[in-house]
Amino acid sequence: MKVVIGGANGLVGKELVQALVARGDEVVALARKPAQAEWTRGARLVLWDGKTQGDWSREVDGADALVNMAGLNVGDQRWDPEFKRRILASRLDSTGACVEALRAATKRPRVFLSASAVGYYGSQGDTRLDESGAPGKDFLATVCQQWEAAAGPAAALGVRTIQLRTGVVLAPEGGALAKMLPPFKAFVGGPLGDGKQWFPWIHLADEIALCLFLLDHATLAGPVNAAAPGIVNMNEFAKALGKVLHRPSIARVPALAVRLAVGEFADAVLASQRVIPEKLQAAGFAFKFPEVEGALRELLG
Repeated sequence: MKVVIGGANGLVGKELVQALVARGDEVVALARKPAQAEWTRGARLVLWDGKTQGDWSREVDGADALVNMAGLNVGDQRWDPEFKRRILASRLDSTGACVEALRAATKRPRVFLSASAVGYYGSQGDTRLDESGAPGKDFLATVCQQWEAAAGPAAALGVRTIQLRTGVVLAPEGGALAKMLPPFKAFVGGPLGDGKQWFPWIHLADEIALCLFLLDHATLAGPVNAAAPGIVNMNEFAKALGKVLHRPSIARVPALAVRLAVGEFADAVLASQRVIPEKLQAAGFAFKFPEVEGALRELLG
């Protein structure tokens, strides 16, 4: 299978490239500044600016699958109007470019896997959120809604289209977990806010495995929740992390302190999202790490 991947140099993209190469697929990794690195071994690097057509789009013609993981990291800096504009543009531009490449292709890929996030749901307390859950109204929720809508036209072209609503991907080398580790290791770790908010997480290995599953299983389309079935609240997550690290987890960070530290981004950090991976489970996908303590032990042990 030939797979073209946009956003291939991100946390998930790098691992997905290697997983596809390992199983013998032909992989074209799209990057803004192609440079040979360990994660590119076995893949072919092609230049892409994440928003316009170019030589890269010819790779889509005749490919079996197109994956787009491109998008500015929402936690890179404190939000201001310009950064929020860039967050949205990075997602809409890259997704729109992918759809145009699909439209121009003579032989279109069978599947388009387009990234999204559980931020789609906003903060909904204890409400159980399967893929039919109502969208939220905060900034990230509206970004995700527009992001998914931008991918929608691919389905009208006859391409099986999946909007992957990913939770917090757990990996020690990046993302939220990497930021949590220093205070815990310094004996000052603990829950954020009141700790009662649901925390949708997923082990990086399961995120990669379900991406492969979605590429291979032609029955799945539309929005798909990518979060472990063993959903926990923030108190439970902090307790599990402290247990695995042999550290206390009692240094709670009040919501006000979070807001003072990161501003509007606190809406995402403190959101309560009880996300259920209903479609994946109904389709028979088996999570290797369904429970948080086991996932953390594998990552940090």
